[in-house]
Amino acid sequence: MKICFRQTTYAAPAISEKEFQRNLILADLDKTRRALEDAYTGFDSVTDPDLIDCYIYEVNSVLKRYKFLLEQAAKINLLPDEELDPESPVSALIG
Repeated sequence: MKICFRQTTYAAPAISEKEFQRNLILADLDKTRRALEDAYTGFDSVTDPDLIDCYIYEVNSVLKRYKFLLEQAAKINLLPDEELDPESPVSALIG
C-alpha cells in the first residue's frame, strides 16, 4: 500500500486581534443562546420539583452569562446601542 503526503501548507488568513475577539464573542453568544433554549425546553418538560429548581438555576445562570457577553460586546462596540436596552426582557429576567 502506498501512502502519499502533501508537503504544502495552507496558512489561515491573518485576522486582527479585534476581529478575533469579535468572532469569539459572537460564537459565545450563539452557544449561550442555544444553551438558554435548551434550559427553557428542559424547564417546560419536567414536573419533578427538584428538576424544576435545577432548570430555574440553569436559566438564571445562562442569562447572567448572556448579560456578561453583551457587556463585553458593547465594550468593543460590537453591538448597536438599541441591542443593550435596559428595558429588555433579558434584564427583566435577571433583575
